[in-house]
Amino acid sequence: MPAYKRILLKLSGEALAGKQGFGIDAEAINSICSQIKEIHELGVEIGIVVGGGNIFRGLKASAKGMDRVNADYMGMLATVINGLALQDMLEKKKIITRLMSAITMVQISEPFISRRAVRHLEKGRVVIFAGGTGNPYFSTDTAAALRAVQIKADVILKGTKVDGVYEGDPVLNPAYKKFDSICFTEVLELGLAVMDATAIAMCRENKIPIVVFNITAVGNLLRVVNGEPVGTIVKEDVNG
Repeated sequence: MPAYKRILLKLSGEALAGKQGFGIDAEAINSICSQIKEIHELGVEIGIVVGGGNIFRGLKASAKGMDRVNADYMGMLATVINGLALQDMLEKKKIITRLMSAITMVQISEPFISRRAVRHLEKGRVVIFAGGTGNPYFSTDTAAALRAVQIKADVILKGTKVDGVYEGDPVLNPAYKKFDSICFTEVLELGLAVMDATAIAMCRENKIPIVVFNITAVGNLLRVVNGEPVGTIVKEDVNG
């Protein structure tokens, strides 16, 4: 029996890049979509927010002199490309999928309407939320938190290339310890790179836990959905 009925899966753009480190890697996206199919077959309702960093990162371009608003819109468009790639692969696996964009693109996606999104989920469709929040200066982390609130998700599952939340970057210092669980307040106070502060605050206010885990390890998504102790769980009361 799944531990969660409705989830918001947050995927980084880098997770779709696989070993090549940029663009969309067919093997990586196939692996992720196979894992999504596993939990879909359990009856879990699935919303997905995907980043665009494998194609274009607005904040990085802004730091190099590009207008921040234009750079952010370019980043949002990158998430739509990733959303189309996910939709294509999921439908090849016979999963009915809807792509909803915060930026109107009627030829390729539906506009985001929260009631319609919930109805799709209730009908067993996987819903991919692209275009971020539709506004510059907001990350896809914040978009994931916002969509999770709007669809009344039980949890945000943040699938990354690392196996949880650490005191610091474990690549730079292997001595950094991994947290099995941590509360939202500690994440903010310690400045840990879980999600940005706006997203963390929104999850705390709406009591939506976050599980950070390594989605590149096949089977991890199913384990998380089944309630196994995988990765790091971020919630308000770590003893609850």
